[in-house]
Amino acid sequence: MELYIHIPFCVRKCGYCDFLSFPADAAAQEAYMEALLREVKWAGGASGKGAVETVFIGGGTPSVLETGWIRRLLDAVYHCFSVAEGAEITIEANPGALTGEKLRDYRGAGINRLSMGLQSMDNRELYELGRIHTAEEFLENYYMAREAGFDNINIDLMSALPGQTTQSWEETLGRTAELSPEHISAYSLMIEEGTPFWERYGEGREFLPEREKAAGDGSLPPGRKPLAWSCPPLPSEEEDRAMYHRTKELLAEAGYGRYEISNYARPGYECRHNVGYWTRVPYLGLGLGAASFYGGERFSNVREMGRYLALAGQEGGAGHAGEEKASAGGGAGERGRFFGTASWREEAWELSGQDAMEEFMFLGLRLTAGIRAEDFRHAFGREIESVYGSVLERLTGQGLLVRTESGWRLSEWGLDVSNRVLAEFLLEE
Repeated sequence: MELYIHIPFCVRKCGYCDFLSFPADAAAQEAYMEALLREVKWAGGASGKGAVETVFIGGGTPSVLETGWIRRLLDAVYHCFSVAEGAEITIEANPGALTGEKLRDYRGAGINRLSMGLQSMDNRELYELGRIHTAEEFLENYYMAREAGFDNINIDLMSALPGQTTQSWEETLGRTAELSPEHISAYSLMIEEGTPFWERYGEGREFLPEREKAAGDGSLPPGRKPLAWSCPPLPSEEEDRAMYHRTKELLAEAGYGRYEISNYARPGYECRHNVGYWTRVPYLGLGLGAASFYGGERFSNVREMGRYLALAGQEGGAGHAGEEKASAGGGAGERGRFFGTASWREEAWELSGQDAMEEFMFLGLRLTAGIRAEDFRHAFGREIESVYGSVLERLTGQGLLVRTESGWRLSEWGLDVSNRVLAEFLLEE
């Protein structure tokens, strides 16, 4: 199985971010980490000291913590779980929250993969996003990481940013590829409701024409929602698509293989943890709001900090977890006990066979290698054609799917319109 550990803290919330993250002082961080360590201990006992292949410490910005907390966290993971030799251990980090000492401490604690949130090499674009670093600070931190011994580094990039052009995106891609990181994640900006960016760019917001700006009286035509005039516009849909296609072309030329819709890697450096998500490997999510997929159930932790501290942090808050052990392959009763004994866990639901088959297709077809018919048969005891035969035939005929030796994968066109294609695999009730 896999472990995801959520650190919700950050220096400052970015305008586009809808993740569960927020700034916090040292006292709040200490209270949270003590509660999190108790949850790690509980989960290790409840899983029967389960075997772990990957650990991903995400956020938020885990690198805002003092490194002593990271060492204690990983010590607890190794003590409470059976961590495989050679396990992939990742930590997310943002430039501006890293030092050479922190990076060396991470290596000493057993972290062997670093995921750095760059987003753009253009300082103006970084400013508009609300990032706390410059491109120059990122480069300084990247070389620090190499000096500290990290030989498996991911860099996160983001396209379709406010004021971004295809040319500036190509410059970001080119300068990033020149650094030769082992992995690059390249996502398009999503405007999420509830974020400051939604207030600027969300549904119905429009930029005022120059003639209306010139009036300067603050009046708006009927139905027009106000928007700060200083906000640079988002790229058009056509520009967004051009950036998407240039990403594939430029990274391929630089030697990066595309193995998932938005992820590229040097051979052998695909993110094992994320591949586990897409292939439905069981995982436990630990920490505030963390989600899990374990024993045929999906469930998540409470999202309110005070409740998490009160429930996960209190002595005995896990009920009788130490006495009731569950495994990923256990029966329904065992699965229910694993969830039910943790008072801070909520929103649990057991997946039906139909849910699981839909997930198999939705997640597996994100990978450029696609899905294997043998894996479907092994998971569900049925031939994939008996469930999706007409859909597979239709999408293959339309050029959106490609038949492989072992199964199916999305074509290049299918990847381009993946949301529409994947919706075809919803099963009728």
